[in-house]
Amino acid sequence: MQKLVESFIAAANAFDVEGTLSLFATDAVIDDVSVGDAFIGHTGVRQYLERFFVGYSTSSELLSVEELDTFHSSVRLDFTGDFGHEIGILKIAINPTGLIERIDADLE
Repeated sequence: MQKLVESFIAAANAFDVEGTLSLFATDAVIDDVSVGDAFIGHTGVRQYLERFFVGYSTSSELLSVEELDTFHSSVRLDFTGDFGHEIGILKIAINPTGLIERIDADLE
């Protein structure tokens, strides 16, 4: 999971939407309480990445990864961008093929 999280951060920080999207299952969901919306499937994940990472020039720094079990981790990130600075928590679930199937995101 650590490698997947690091790949996600590297691709998102490079504003590589296609590269980031390749880490997600086609039916993945990002549910972000801090923005009050869920983004479903590759179309929704793309919208999320373009709006909140590319659109706000977001840069993420990994603070910690806690592996809860084989398929679930809690990730703490330091976000900076045009919005300022925030600490975020991502609850990441992967499928058996190692792709992200769900992220529940919130801010501390």
